[in-house]
Formats: sequence, structure tokens, C-alpha cells
Amino acid sequence: MIPRLGHIAFLNVLPLTYALAHGAAQGLDILRATPAQLNGRLEAKNLDVSGVSSITYARHADDLVLLPDVCIASDGDVRSVLLVSRVPAEEIGAQRVLLSDKSASSHALLKIILRRVYDAAPQYETRALTPEDPVPEGAAGALFIGDDALELYHHPPDGIYIYDLAREWKQMTGARMVFGIWAAARTFAAAHPAEMEMVHGRIAAAFECWDAVKDAAITEVLAHDGRFTRAQLTEYLGSAVVWQLDEATLAGLRLFYRYAAEDGLIAHEPAIEMAAFDVNPSL
Repeated sequence: MIPRLGHIAFLNVLPLTYALAHGAAQGLDILRATPAQLNGRLEAKNLDVSGVSSITYARHADDLVLLPDVCIASDGDVRSVLLVSRVPAEEIGAQRVLLSDKSASSHALLKIILRRVYDAAPQYETRALTPEDPVPEGAAGALFIGDDALELYHHPPDGIYIYDLAREWKQMTGARMVFGIWAAARTFAAAHPAEMEMVHGRIAAAFECWDAVKDAAITEVLAHDGRFTRAQLTEYLGSAVVWQLDEATLAGLRLFYRYAAEDGLIAHEPAIEMAAFDVNPSL
């Protein structure tokens, strides 16, 4: 069988994007989409393995297993998950805040931060957003993720307050923030262990080999995307994004789930179950 792999269409997974474009896609059926779209496809069992929002696992842990070793996280400023606001966060209160329709984990993170840090209880609305009109009329603020957020970080509009939510999380908790994970349908993992291990191996290898191909991969991006400089992407993909799902990162993920459960954003804090492979079984 040909495994169906969901791939996040953001620069924060450029190591995997580059690997898939240079041979790693062989024998895979790949769907490229936003995290929110991939969440729905995996939940509906239209994908076997996918990069998804970390909150998706918490909401569907009975049906999913996590892939070890890999994630999309940060240990401080990430630059690509932002609250952009017309007013300081302290003044948001009960005003209207728009949420990107590309996201899921960041929705929960913003709600946790605004409630716990800024004592705010906004009226939330999920919709499509664009960097050209970051805070539409009638809203106090908006949540951006991915490449649109990175563009706003490097080209901030006049008169707009920008809050990096990974920095806010780090200041609040001292922990890493895990925005995305790779998960597999339990039925697929149980029925097709060889294919499961193959997919995991290709994903993990893409990030392990990043340093060797980083310059070439960034060059390919710059050839068709003029929003960023080489220095900006090198920094973003060198220190801002963390891809290793180690114990410190898992601790941050567990804390995120705990807060989300306490704040009523998920039904309960899930146990984290990893897919079993011969390598790194202790996770």
C-alpha cells in the first residue's frame, strides 16, 4: 500500500519540504495543506500520517499515536505565531479578536495567554486573514501563524502591537511550546508497521540532515519568495524553530495540554503515546 502523508505547507518545515522534493516523496501519496486542513483530514481518516496541530492529538488521542523524535516547537521567540493588535494586550478585555483559519494549537495558546496573563476574555471569531489587512475594522486584534505571521514579524505595519506567542508562553511557563507534531492513525500504525517505520524514517532523516542542505533549500525558497532575506530564513530555521521532540520538549507539550484542559479547551489532559520503533523506544 502507498502511505498517505499530510505535509504542512509552511516554511517552518522546510527541511521536510526540501527532502520530499529531492527523493523522499517516492512511494508516498502527499497532500500539502495548512495545519487546520490536515487536522480535519487525519481526523476523518483520509490520511495515514500527517503533520498536524499539537492540540489535535489531545482531542483525538484514542485514534492517534505520535511519531517520536520530531515536532514543530520553539524555546522562546518563534516569529511565526503572532498576536497583532490595535491596542496593548492589557487593553483587549472583552473586545473582538480574530483567529486565523489555518490554525488550531495557536487558538488554544492565545486563549490561555490572554486569560492567564492579560485577564482578557475576548469575543473570538475564526476567519481567513491576510497580512495586507492584519486587523480588520471592528477587531482589536488578530492571530496569525505560519508564513503570513513571519512576514508581519519582519514587515510590521505602523501602529500595530505585535506579540510573539512563543515568547509569551516562555515568559509565563519557562517551557518550550510545541505547535505541531506528526501523528498517525492507530489503525494504520497497527496494520502497516513497515510502512509506518518507513514514513517516520524519512521524516526524521529530513530534519537530521538539515544542516547539510540548508543553504541549498533556502536558495530555492528565495528564488520564488521575495518576502524574506537569506539572513532572516537562516535565523528562523536555525534557532527559532525546534524540531527535536526530546524530554524537554515533551515536558512543554504536557504542560500545554494541562493548561488547555484546565481552561476547558480540551476535554482532558491526554496520555502521550508514541508509535513504537526499534530506535529511541524510551520516548
